[in-house]
Amino acid sequence: MEIKKIDDGKNGAFIAMENETEAGKVTFVWAGEDKIILDHTEVESEFSGQGVGKKMVMAAVEFAREKNLKIIPLCPYAKSVFDKDPEIADVRAT
Repeated sequence: MEIKKIDDGKNGAFIAMENETEAGKVTFVWAGEDKIILDHTEVESEFSGQGVGKKMVMAAVEFAREKNLKIIPLCPYAKSVFDKDPEIADVRAT
């Protein structure tokens, strides 16, 4: 599975692709120059239960670390990933 990032400078997404099929998407909105808001996570039903959502959230975490950004996890799923994993607290906006 490959996670692709799209970003137009205002909005973006981390998209999970399995071959040519979109397995899921985490969308984000820029909040200033140093924060992104994860606002929605969706996983296609045939990929449910395979960890696709977490892979996309972790791709966002990796992106935030590379770019020295903070993440505001407004999406309930993304928030739950942050709440359960103290190792990614470094990129969570307070």
